Amino acid sequence: MELADLAPGSGHLAPRAALRSDAPSLDLNGTWRFRLSPTADVPADFAEPGYDDSGWDELPVPSHWPLHGHGAPAYTNVCYPFPVDPPHVPSDNPTGDHRRAFDLPAGWTGGRLRFEGVDSCARVWLNGHELGFSTGSRLPVEFDAGPYLRPGRNVLAVRVHQWSAASYLEDQDMWWLPGIFRDVTLTRSTAEVFVRASYAGGRGTLSFDADGGRLSLPELGIDGLAPGTPVTVDVEPWSADTPRLYDAVVTFPGETVRLRVGFRTISIENGVLLANGRPLLLKGVNRHEFHPEHGRAVPLETMREDVLLMKRHNVNAVRTSHYPPHPAFLDLCDELGLWVIDECDLETHGFEKVGWRRNPTDDPRWAEALLDRMRRTVERDKNHPSVIMWSLGNESGVGRNLAVMADWTRERDPSRPIHYEGDWSCAHADVYSRMYASHAEVEAIGRGEEDPLPDPELDARRRAMPFLQCEYAHAMGLGPGGLAEYQELFERYPRLAGGFVWEWIDHGLAHPEHAYAYGGDYGEPLHDGNFVIDGLVFPDRTPSPALLDLKKAFEPVRFAFGDGVVRVSHLYGHRDLAHLAFTATVEAEGERVAEFALDVPPGGGEVKLPEPPAGDGERWLTVRAVLADGEPWAEAGHEVAWGQVRLSPAAPVPRAAPVSPARDAAGVEVGGGRFDAATGRLVRLFGVDVEGPRLEVWRAPVDNDRYGGLAATWRALGLHRLTHRVDAVEEDGGGLTVLTRVAPAATDLGLRVAYRWTAAGDVLELAVDVTPDGDWDVPLPRLGVGMALPAAYGDVTWFGRGPGEAYPDTGLAARVGRWSATVEDLQTPYVYPQENGHRAGVRWAELTGADGRGVRVAGDPEFGLTARRWTTADLERARHRPDLVPGERVHVTLDHAQHGVGTASCGPGALPAYELRAEPVTFRLRFTPA
Repeated sequence: MELADLAPGSGHLAPRAALRSDAPSLDLNGTWRFRLSPTADVPADFAEPGYDDSGWDELPVPSHWPLHGHGAPAYTNVCYPFPVDPPHVPSDNPTGDHRRAFDLPAGWTGGRLRFEGVDSCARVWLNGHELGFSTGSRLPVEFDAGPYLRPGRNVLAVRVHQWSAASYLEDQDMWWLPGIFRDVTLTRSTAEVFVRASYAGGRGTLSFDADGGRLSLPELGIDGLAPGTPVTVDVEPWSADTPRLYDAVVTFPGETVRLRVGFRTISIENGVLLANGRPLLLKGVNRHEFHPEHGRAVPLETMREDVLLMKRHNVNAVRTSHYPPHPAFLDLCDELGLWVIDECDLETHGFEKVGWRRNPTDDPRWAEALLDRMRRTVERDKNHPSVIMWSLGNESGVGRNLAVMADWTRERDPSRPIHYEGDWSCAHADVYSRMYASHAEVEAIGRGEEDPLPDPELDARRRAMPFLQCEYAHAMGLGPGGLAEYQELFERYPRLAGGFVWEWIDHGLAHPEHAYAYGGDYGEPLHDGNFVIDGLVFPDRTPSPALLDLKKAFEPVRFAFGDGVVRVSHLYGHRDLAHLAFTATVEAEGERVAEFALDVPPGGGEVKLPEPPAGDGERWLTVRAVLADGEPWAEAGHEVAWGQVRLSPAAPVPRAAPVSPARDAAGVEVGGGRFDAATGRLVRLFGVDVEGPRLEVWRAPVDNDRYGGLAATWRALGLHRLTHRVDAVEEDGGGLTVLTRVAPAATDLGLRVAYRWTAAGDVLELAVDVTPDGDWDVPLPRLGVGMALPAAYGDVTWFGRGPGEAYPDTGLAARVGRWSATVEDLQTPYVYPQENGHRAGVRWAELTGADGRGVRVAGDPEFGLTARRWTTADLERARHRPDLVPGERVHVTLDHAQHGVGTASCGPGALPAYELRAEPVTFRLRFTPA
């Protein structure tokens, strides 16, 4: 075997479906002997049964050896970590030798060795006999072990090379992690079955292909069905909304296999993607296989946790980026209900860096390897009703080998459309797919008004296709913004079949110093930093604010409020509202004053609301849809959707007579505030030492600011290093006015700021007037005032949007209410520290200590709140969570506005409606003792 060999392998058996069989099998997972060599040029004598491996280390299988102290992980997004010189790979090629002895049960004959996944190239020996080699890291391979098995003790030896020619096909924006990372089994199963189960007009048609055997499905009265013989029966269809499965058994002379059959039909009509004859809107996520301690060796319970989290957050679809997942994951999608785009183990993105020269996708010498990967994908997963499309791969440019893959797939399985995004002409695909198209472009495509292709025939063909965003809304750090606007477009235009947010999980590896590591933390000479930290859940699978927002955007129930009524509609494609219960709650200033059930018809409609009780204060009505009974993925009472409407505004704030300022030798007193006489800055508030407030325009850049280039623009302008010049401190009978100019060095741009302090009774009021000075042609990061309070003020209660963070184009999940948290709990623990934790629409907030005393801040009418135990500069300097060390103050920012976050780390920036332009503005705050 040569590592530069373009062949996909040798000695392996024809691919077949993943099946549950009663044939005898041996689980060969567990503790293996392991030796790591720095190069591939190592003697193969270790494969002999009598070889002494007692001096070797032990290694669990499945696993990746860099996660067990042998070498180190490395991350790149696009670039290959070796020279682009296909099919050659470096001589420095980490090579892991694995040995496993096992006892064969008495009477055992024949058998196949099955490897579910080995990265990147495996050479296999059994009892000293070489069975062959395999590539295709995330695809199964089987070898005929029968001729070489022995009664009693047997020795399996596997040599795994990190680099091979196949590595050029596996450049998939993830950690490079070699090893035997999926299950290893010795099985006597030889069965191969292809079940075809379609649905139309209330009836299902079932047939299957197999070499002999008979199929029985007792629930439908099917017994002894022969291969190739269709039968049509009354069935309930399978869908992600209602994943109805039927247990089937296929009996062969020496083996019985069990399958779970779902009847469903995927079709395209008039440019609309249909499931069972109804429009299909994909509310999806991209999912890499990842675990912070095990890499891609993901435990079954973690796979289930992923699917449960998706279902609980209204996700109905998964794209298996960018390879087939462990087969057990698809079993879970069948069982619990997710539409799946199953993607081939193919990406050659690194060839983009060399102008796509010698790209394997267009090199006929690689045709066999690419076709082999597609064949193994389809054959393994063809019996899953959840799989509704085959994807040829990801970011592999264009080329003739795509046609080879697509043509074979259509012939083998014409029941599923083919997806591929890398060729926008869609010459070999059945759907028009794009990544990170802007809202404007998505709308144009929805209208059928996209830019034409040069080839009229291809253009007409593409215009007849459904459109989906296989990647959009890059969930990196704080964000993504614009989710609601994308979803509105998907729901408005029938041609738009939805999309898949990038991506499900932050790929942070557990690290003793950094908490979670990303690119560069292992000393890689070439890496892409924290670009691997771009998920909807944190590495430990805690939902991020983005996942909560996505749940809101993807809600299958909509509420529209009118005069005394709520109009309830739903977006389920394959069920009604009968499984939901509806409640309405009235709150005054965030305190519940009434709650009642709503009787909503299964089809939705207009529902009259009970008359809310009379009373004072700002009042809000919240309607919730929850599960009436438990589902396999959530308990009864789980919230599916909600909506809010304000019933009455807050009462006007009474104004007392103003208090005149009082000056002494050390400063100026205005009500409960004491000010420095020279600078006009507040130094004591209601007897407590404070710092500020003063104008703030800087935020610790978020990933979308950094990767999108906006942070560099802000920094070039100097917005992170503003100077504050005091022009005047003036007293009059009504208060204290401080006139300043805030500006960065080396430019004539600035902001003229007037702080107007007045006091009445126990209220200290601040009016901030901001006037831009000069021609500002860039947006501001934020506009507010910052101040510091004693460290003891660590408890926060507020009336406004919550409980989580919200920014101008995020925070869909934040509803108006009364909320409480500690300052620590207000922080969102992004793996790469950045601006976070902003609470929006705050009417008032109290920051108090253990004794309940503190400061209350009220807006006129609202403000945005952040409170931290570190400064913005501390936050900006941090690179990992442990870098943030609590200080001796609580740093509070009271914002008038912030700039949106968009999705510019990969995709468009903030929409114009969410840009913060430098314009004249006045905002007001009122301070009282808590």
